[in-house]
Amino acid sequence: MRRYFQLSMLCLAVGAASACSTPETVIATENIPTAGVRFINAVPDTNAMDFRFVDIVESNAQYKIGFRNAPSTSAGVTASTQIEYKNARAGQRHFRIFLSDTLQSVASFVLKDTTVTIEAGKLYTAMMWGNARAGTMKLVFYEEVVPDPGTSVGLRVINTTSSTLDVRTYPSTGTVPAATTWANVAPLTRSSFVNTPVSQIRYNIQPAGGGAVLLSDPLALIGQQPTVDIEGTPGTTVAGSAITAIVFPASVTGSKATSFSTPGVTFMWDRRPPRPGTT
Repeated sequence: MRRYFQLSMLCLAVGAASACSTPETVIATENIPTAGVRFINAVPDTNAMDFRFVDIVESNAQYKIGFRNAPSTSAGVTASTQIEYKNARAGQRHFRIFLSDTLQSVASFVLKDTTVTIEAGKLYTAMMWGNARAGTMKLVFYEEVVPDPGTSVGLRVINTTSSTLDVRTYPSTGTVPAATTWANVAPLTRSSFVNTPVSQIRYNIQPAGGGAVLLSDPLALIGQQPTVDIEGTPGTTVAGSAITAIVFPASVTGSKATSFSTPGVTFMWDRRPPRPGTT
């Protein structure tokens, strides 16, 4: 019994000494340089896709991304959390895009294998578009270079359909203007940004040269004003924001793509407004 008591006191003494000592070794953790990367699936006639960097292990895998990235509509605005940027380590990076499936033989099929260089603090978009069955499916990977709209908001359109489009934007309290904001937006292209006054904005999308609108004029992201403590939500009512409307085709009947019977528009942000008191 006495031996147990002596051992217990010894353990207490060692523990007290350890607790009272001042650490002399500082272990520095790496400040990882990162960029933002998002993946968009605009292919209307094949499986969902997995986008993965394969050179190092990190938590930016974007998997099971179906056609249109699972859009949802709230307060009249269609958007997708799957089109948000994810952090990726800066540098020369190797990624692959796989078919997404529960069968290993399908899930291991590589649609694209490439290397890109991304820089810290910048934003990038990877998009698969075109048609797999027609052999026109391709990848575009580009840096999002967005001009500062100042006290206005920046607007853009991406046409992932096979038709040329005329697009007009206008305040939701107004009427469709005669003049186009972007005329003859070719298939599989993105427009330049244009600046417009802060307002709730609608997009009017027609075939090039005029005709029936492709869908009821959708409302763009509205946004939320930033405060000193909280970042604002980008939108057309928040100065300094930049917003894009992605025009998607309908799904190809009988394909494994997520089923959408008509063309549609999903909105995403390209530039956040700065916080008050910051630059």
